[in-house]
Amino acid sequence: MKVEILEFVEGAKRAGGLTVIIDVFRAFSVECYAFDSGASRVIATADAEHAFILKQSYKNAVLAGERNEKKIEGFDIGNSPTEILKADLNGKTFIHTTTAGTQGLVNATRADLVITGSLVNSAAIARYINHINPETVSLVAMGYRAEQSAGEDLLCAELISSYIKNEKPDISKKIESLRENDGRRFFRPENIDFSPPSDFFLCTMTDRFNFILRAERRHDGNIELFRIDI
Repeated sequence: MKVEILEFVEGAKRAGGLTVIIDVFRAFSVECYAFDSGASRVIATADAEHAFILKQSYKNAVLAGERNEKKIEGFDIGNSPTEILKADLNGKTFIHTTTAGTQGLVNATRADLVITGSLVNSAAIARYINHINPETVSLVAMGYRAEQSAGEDLLCAELISSYIKNEKPDISKKIESLRENDGRRFFRPENIDFSPPSDFFLCTMTDRFNFILRAERRHDGNIELFRIDI
């Protein structure tokens, strides 16, 4: 099994084989929490306007997402797992758009199979990959705003790669170091309304969930995510 680590939207476009689009802070952590909170379906879109259109097709739909980390005007909630835990998502359609993660899903057009990647379900991802046993695995770290390398996404890629090889590294010190670099924005007082400290901890709870999210392209070009328990 060949495992390759790529980055950003360009990496998503190049990715082949079984592709994992990784966004730890916060898109794909959020989607795991959404399913765990009772959402009946999750639809990802690259464009906020498409999200508004999608909402018209579903009775109990919730719009969630961000631009520049902040909740999009007219949306119900932002891109925050803390908000997810406070929201009533039971039986609702969760429509999601973000700056990095959902862009990667939409652009992974060469992949044979696409799943999302986050620390909260990294071990389940590795078990799923080993079960499928593809020739090629592409781990795409989407990065900060899909423009800058992000330590949390690269750490997640490295962890999944280790798990695939049945290695179990202790990454606790690396997660702690994220507080001083890539995750420090969650601890800035001016960001507390949209990026609270609790988001950092919720997104770095390694292996909290025993399911993966498989992406399937819809007829309208958007992406629907399906929960598969592992």
